[in-house]
Amino acid sequence: MPALLAGALHTQAQSFKDGKLTLNPDGSHYLKLTLLNQVWVRYNQSNPGTQVDGFSKPETYDIGIRRFRMQFFGQLTDRVFIYSQIGINNFSYLSDRKVGFFLHDAVGEYAVVKTKLSLGTGLGAWNGLSRFTASATGSIMGIDLPLEAETTNDVNDQFGRKLSIYAKGKLGKLDYRVALSDPLDVTKGSAGAAALTRNANFSRRPGQPQYQAYLMWQFKDQESNLTAYNAGTYLGKKNVFNVGVGAIVQPKAMWYLADNGRDTLTQAMKQVAVDVYYDAPRDTAKGAPSVSFYAAAMHLDYGPGYLRNNGPMNPATGTRATNALLGAFGNAFPQYGTGNVVYSQLGYKLRDNLVGPTTFMPYVSYQYSHYKRLADDLHYFDAGVNWLLAGHTSKLTLSYQNRPYYITNASGENVVDRRRSAVVAQYQVSF
Repeated sequence: MPALLAGALHTQAQSFKDGKLTLNPDGSHYLKLTLLNQVWVRYNQSNPGTQVDGFSKPETYDIGIRRFRMQFFGQLTDRVFIYSQIGINNFSYLSDRKVGFFLHDAVGEYAVVKTKLSLGTGLGAWNGLSRFTASATGSIMGIDLPLEAETTNDVNDQFGRKLSIYAKGKLGKLDYRVALSDPLDVTKGSAGAAALTRNANFSRRPGQPQYQAYLMWQFKDQESNLTAYNAGTYLGKKNVFNVGVGAIVQPKAMWYLADNGRDTLTQAMKQVAVDVYYDAPRDTAKGAPSVSFYAAAMHLDYGPGYLRNNGPMNPATGTRATNALLGAFGNAFPQYGTGNVVYSQLGYKLRDNLVGPTTFMPYVSYQYSHYKRLADDLHYFDAGVNWLLAGHTSKLTLSYQNRPYYITNASGENVVDRRRSAVVAQYQVSF
């Protein structure tokens, strides 16, 4: 009889549903697998002078895998949790063939006091600063993340992930995360080892520890902090209202030449942010319309004159324009810099089952940046609509983007010369 009972319990424990393999009878111990694929089909109005492999390309049409992800994680005991993620970003017609997956996350954590305090370590996104410094890519509202919130993306981290020791937990309505991170060598990042000039850049000297924190007060429904990634929108499934504050500080992270052109000066990278997030249904009816709103204000201090271009899955390889600021080509613009940033996004999901089993969610997002090295402030717009074929599991997004193109004029000022646009369609499959 005991053998039969043990066999019955073992059979009950080994169930597999929705990518989840249970390890005990009540399902509290488990392993889970998820997949995400986001494919872009895009038209881009190129920055002036843009070239692809030396040939002029005033506009480009391309198809690319913006993101592919595999997550494998599990609650192994009541206190032990492991999380891993691999994948690729930005695989386009310009990519090296047969590119390999790379490690995004690999962390293990132990719950010292359940729900209140967990300690973990590894490569992960338990970052400070803001909600969307660690975004759950499968539930983002628009065509892309607010990339300006990933302030060190692939410079001294791995696409936003950092080697860290972290603590997380919930104390009543306070959700917190703090981390001590070991920055990666900047010479191996996408920005490379920039020349030492009077404009600050990331120092090539061995990095000092980086200190991070983000605190959220969750006024209404409580959000999960199982993983580091924060949901973009719940499509009306939750009633969430949060206010957050965060910071990232790294001593001696930046260096630059003194005014005498000889001495090398260093300073800390200091970043602070406040943000607000609201995501809720309009009423209590099943499948009711819902609103999603997010706004963040960030003060970014990388040192005097710091500025960095970014062009997501850039469809070009260079420029012949000699006055292009920082050599911006393709779809690049100065997304990061020393100064102040305001980002906001607003979406409205129409009622469920509006067209058969599907519905729509139009959205708009806006980035305003006052960077000290720019004579003209930066304005970036993105507006579009999601066709929610099966929520975030299957959705088609159409987006219109408008960005500034900066030049350095004859007076040495960095000004907006003209504006450029892109139209992007994305199909997402996620489970």
